[in-house]
Amino acid sequence: MRVALALCLGLAAGAAAAEPAPYLKAGALDAAAILLPPPKPGSAAHAADAAAYAATRRLAGSPRWSLATADVASGIAALLDDFSCAAGRRLDPARLPALAGLLARTRRDVGAVVRDAKVRFARPRPHLGNDASLCVDRTEALDRSFAYPSGHATEGWTVALVLAALMPERAAAILRRGRIYGESRIVCGVHWASDVEAGRLAGSALFAALVGDPAFRADLDRARRDIAAAPAGPAPEPAACAREAAALP
Repeated sequence: MRVALALCLGLAAGAAAAEPAPYLKAGALDAAAILLPPPKPGSAAHAADAAAYAATRRLAGSPRWSLATADVASGIAALLDDFSCAAGRRLDPARLPALAGLLARTRRDVGAVVRDAKVRFARPRPHLGNDASLCVDRTEALDRSFAYPSGHATEGWTVALVLAALMPERAAAILRRGRIYGESRIVCGVHWASDVEAGRLAGSALFAALVGDPAFRADLDRARRDIAAAPAGPAPEPAACAREAAALP
């Protein structure tokens, strides 16, 4: 019994140790103090949100819908894969460990900033109360979670800003992909358009705060050297990049 308990405690401690720490201290960035409240039902802004939701339901089965579905996947490898065509090279976390480590810590900051703001605003998601098509499964967890700001949009825009800083020659394509990544949540039907706009603002604010952190700047420099020194490796799949380009407005 003692051995089993010790083993469980050891595994738990190991898992905690493996979890990267965020760069910013808890409460260092209050996104809710920066963002406007979400549009109120009955307002012109809310009507625009509802119109965008209705219009994007008609994209079901289209190339843009397929891209939005692919953008649902999370994690470092999936994120880097999403930005590989825009970067003009395959961003493989195994080949770029410093970049992967930088993004792993940055994602912890994204999570903290978004979580606090979502709870503060407590905005329901647009799919509640209707049976319109979504690009993800309807689950109780999704129904219970809040919409504003979009976590995916915040993360995608923050990652885009990081990658644009590391590869300035590809900045325009990377930032465009970051915008599209967030808009995939509108296409999927799990976010209002204003959730995604708020996510981009939250991501910009977070990146500004991160640049002020010495540890983040040091890791950014390591990632830059990582990218410069790493062999280019295989190029992104041309067919995949062509499909992505065809789906993007």
